Amino acid sequence: MVFGYSDEWWVLLLYPVMLWVPFGPFTMGVLGVWCGSTPGLGPRLWSVLVPLPPVGISAVFMTFPLSKWERPVLVDGTLGPPAQWDEFLGYLAVYVGGITVLPWLLGYAITRLVRFVRARRRGPGTSGPAGRIQLGRPPGAGS
Repeated sequence: MVFGYSDEWWVLLLYPVMLWVPFGPFTMGVLGVWCGSTPGLGPRLWSVLVPLPPVGISAVFMTFPLSKWERPVLVDGTLGPPAQWDEFLGYLAVYVGGITVLPWLLGYAITRLVRFVRARRRGPGTSGPAGRIQLGRPPGAGS
């Protein structure tokens, strides 16, 4: 029994959607950093599976009922765009693009940029902490 109605159980499906708005960008940013710093299929798979429930559920609610997608006949007799089209594009831009994809891209890009800058500081042909540049000492002066 949810909100006093026994047949309103489907509202529970919206909890992940509502929680994704404040916590989704941070989650996707962390997943983007994880993908940028760890090679392999695992981080990339989790980057798709974690946002799948809230984004998928919200996409279902944006798409259905299908009667909202009927194309109206314009004055000149041609078919116009569905009334739902502008709302769906806004949903894709904000919920999918702004809350889900953009934070992942930022986390991934920042991680890759930091790794690139650190590799350039170490110099060519060196790897690991032993290749770090020590300021104030001439090259070859020892540790």
